Amino acid sequence: MYQASSDRYQEMKYNRTGQSGLLLPAMSLGLWQNFGEDRPYAAAKEIILKSFDWGITHFDLANNYGCPAGSAEKTMGRVLKEELSAYRDEIILTTKAGYGMWEGPYGDGGSKKYLVASLDQSLKRLGVEYVDIFYHHRPDPETPAEETADALAGIVKSGKALYIGLSNYGPQELKEMAELLKRAGVRCLIHQHRYSMLERQEKRLLPVLEEEKMGSAAFCPLAQGLLTGKYLNGIPEDSRAKSSIPFLGEDSITEGYLKKARALNDIAAERGQSLAQMALAYALWDGRLTTVLLGASRFSQIEENLGALKALVFSGEEAERIEKVLGEGTAD
Repeated sequence: MYQASSDRYQEMKYNRTGQSGLLLPAMSLGLWQNFGEDRPYAAAKEIILKSFDWGITHFDLANNYGCPAGSAEKTMGRVLKEELSAYRDEIILTTKAGYGMWEGPYGDGGSKKYLVASLDQSLKRLGVEYVDIFYHHRPDPETPAEETADALAGIVKSGKALYIGLSNYGPQELKEMAELLKRAGVRCLIHQHRYSMLERQEKRLLPVLEEEKMGSAAFCPLAQGLLTGKYLNGIPEDSRAKSSIPFLGEDSITEGYLKKARALNDIAAERGQSLAQMALAYALWDGRLTTVLLGASRFSQIEENLGALKALVFSGEEAERIEKVLGEGTAD
């Protein structure tokens, strides 16, 4: 039986989630890829357990994560049952619903029927009675926002989730849903969105997040690997850029991107960091994020990323140099 490291809370930094009592680790584990039935269970288990040993208490899932959809929740559920059952109260477990999951008119969107049914399925796959945060994964223009808010509030009141989050909402949509949730008797704890040094358009969410006192989580903080050293000298044969992974293709590796990445890599080296470490630190610093969601196919990637915690602050000169690089044209 697994026994967690006795010093697992010594190095991790924990941030308050908005104006709430909940602390999240600055770095969390996202199970979007590499945790489905198409990957070895032993490898997934090792990443989850070693991450927990390093103070990563937050495990982020969705109903459609894994191949096939739902299998990442099954993997996490097995690890919880076989290895982490004694530590459930030390873990923040999140899941989401919003994208298509099953055939027919009730397996997608933001209706009360879909959200409640999807969460019930997720709880079975995870083998738990509740999740800590339940997200609506995307706005649904076909469902009245009032219905979605009522469903999410009811889920909290039923005890099946402790908190509600939203994901992939634009600023106006986020503000409107936050207001509807408050009227329904709950509040939006956190918003999750795509964010990295190369994709900072979601900084436009900051005024709403601050006004509504929400936390924020970023997925793809390394831009699907573009903010690592992997592509600085070309595209490796085993690269995800040569696979069918969403949001990343060979056409992403442009001269404009390479110029930026190499300049950023030089700044990172001067700071004693890898490019990935600096990118994560800068996302937390510049984006004012509660947490960044790390993805990995092996734990050594997580271990390197955790090194960013040693240098999370940037001087004015460093920030100015970084902004100059990021502002020089686009990565296209």
